[in-house]
Amino acid sequence: MTTPSRRDLANAIRFLAIDAVQAANSGHPGMPMGMADIAEVLWNDYLSHNPNNPKWFNRDRFILSNGHGSMLQYALLHLAGYDLSIDDLRMFRQLESRTPGHPENFMTPGVETTTGPLGQGIANAVGMALAEKLLAQRFNRPELEVVDHRTWVFLGDGCLMEGISHEAASLAGTWGLNKLIAFWDDNHISIDGNTDGWFTDNTPARFEAYGWNVVRGVDGHDPDEIKTAIETALKSTDKPTLICCRTTIGFGSPAKAGKESSHGAPLGKDEVVATRAALNWPHAEFEIPQAIRDGWRAGNAGLVREDQWNTLFDRYAAQYPQLADELIRRSRAQLPEGFVADADAYIAKLQADGPVVASRKASQMAIEAFAPLLPELVGGSADLAHSNLTLWKGSKSVASDDPDANYIYFGVREFAMTAISNGLNLHGGFIPYDATFLVFSDYARNAVRMSALMGAQAIHVYTHDSIGLGEDGPTHQPVEHLASLRYIPDNDVWRPCDAVESAVSWRAAIQRHDGPSCLVFSRQNLAHQPRSAQQVHDIARGGYVLKDSVGTPEIILIATGSEVSLAMQAAEQLGDRVRVVSMPSTDVFDRQDRAYREAVLPNAVRKRVAIEAGVSDYWRKYVGLDGAVIGIDSFGASAPIEQVMPFFGFTVEKVVEAAAAL
Repeated sequence: MTTPSRRDLANAIRFLAIDAVQAANSGHPGMPMGMADIAEVLWNDYLSHNPNNPKWFNRDRFILSNGHGSMLQYALLHLAGYDLSIDDLRMFRQLESRTPGHPENFMTPGVETTTGPLGQGIANAVGMALAEKLLAQRFNRPELEVVDHRTWVFLGDGCLMEGISHEAASLAGTWGLNKLIAFWDDNHISIDGNTDGWFTDNTPARFEAYGWNVVRGVDGHDPDEIKTAIETALKSTDKPTLICCRTTIGFGSPAKAGKESSHGAPLGKDEVVATRAALNWPHAEFEIPQAIRDGWRAGNAGLVREDQWNTLFDRYAAQYPQLADELIRRSRAQLPEGFVADADAYIAKLQADGPVVASRKASQMAIEAFAPLLPELVGGSADLAHSNLTLWKGSKSVASDDPDANYIYFGVREFAMTAISNGLNLHGGFIPYDATFLVFSDYARNAVRMSALMGAQAIHVYTHDSIGLGEDGPTHQPVEHLASLRYIPDNDVWRPCDAVESAVSWRAAIQRHDGPSCLVFSRQNLAHQPRSAQQVHDIARGGYVLKDSVGTPEIILIATGSEVSLAMQAAEQLGDRVRVVSMPSTDVFDRQDRAYREAVLPNAVRKRVAIEAGVSDYWRKYVGLDGAVIGIDSFGASAPIEQVMPFFGFTVEKVVEAAAAL
């Protein structure tokens, strides 16, 4: 064929998407067909990346927030030369394929984040753009801008309807993330039909109010208009940009273009034939002519881009060797040399000093100890800094141009806060933490789930961990939340019983590079517990014997957090045949080898009592049907802690009574 036109190049995206969805008999062809022209211009003319090295640090990040249109991204990756074959595309939505129904960052080379839950992609992108801004402030020097890349986002009407998009976009404008550029697929269609009945926002005005640069009225099927819009966005020096692209969902389909019927179902065999004729695409299923493949920029251009950057970085390293070493270390997610030894020394000193503090205060003490050792630690709170105790002496707002900026005032935006944390970590170079009250983890739950699904090292700090917070009452008193978070696969939940366990939980979260950690802290002061050096060591195993019996135990008391103190006091009254097990992290304990778990909880000892100020059923897996659980299976009450805890049965006497009954 002759030299392909831009429409030919875009049609390659369209028909790879059409054919894959048709072969799978499942998927979303409409969005890839509608956004193909935008994607072709962006990927061929502007996106800085290297298909031969998808993890090149200074690459642009491309985020498909409307992740149901995943075949758009898979087609782009294939055509651009990533390690994603035509056979991978044929396996779209099949078991163990590299082309799952929604983009997954751990399955497909070139996919930056897992998207599908609408709105979270744009929030992840805000985190990535913030990461670029902070790294640039920290490391760039005149004429040596080694951190210099953009974050590009595709999003649809559904993303913009979700409340998280409001939260994230507001922060992006406040932070002036000018290297964040989003394309709004304005097609007026969602699953239920034309959006005129439920989405009539003035979206451009909304984003202008957030402090964004807005390019209105772009024909999303005209490459020249798309290029002009992108050039306008690139000139913005202090604002993120929203490019409003009017598109037709299912573009090219004679019967389904512009209709919701093209959104989430195959076109059907007859309509595929009709669309091929309408778009003058005479090629067979999954066939891409060589001339069109040649028209797509692939490996060599990427190699040139990365080689040019490597030359720049060599000059940088020669002039600023310490900064270069730090950037390399952080880009590889390696902890500073000596961190573990310093953290262990701090924990040993805590054990020796024995402070009696609330675990939220112990958390702040741990941040004070660890943050000076970790320039990559960045985080903040959802308008609860002085309650969550996330501020520390070295805190500097990311809203500033300070090269050491490290603290994020998220405002009351728990959902976006958590998704932005995910984006910060997925970008690379940061260990993020975020914070709110435990009861408000509900607002953030799906982003916590995505942390675990993606293996993002985000540290979610939750304080005011039980009915023990007192007077604020049941609206603020978490009951089911600990169990709920523990049920998320690959999500480590820590509820420490004193300052020492709190510091160990922070160290564990910092050292964990393959997933998130939820650190759950008390409002009230917690007693310090005596321990040997071996017991301090075993805290990191999630559960350990805090007080052992004389000889084989007759009964085992298992507790977490503030209830460990109750268990220890009850054990004193019950005699010397009682073992107390502190279980700060059930998730970590369950990963220990069988021998260790048996040593802590011998199978032969069936008389067990679990004590935790949360729902009781979770603990049945440790105590069995014959054991006892002292928990709370109702909502709490508003009263001082001295009244609330006894009212719901959290007393030494109650523990002794339950143990004696066994």
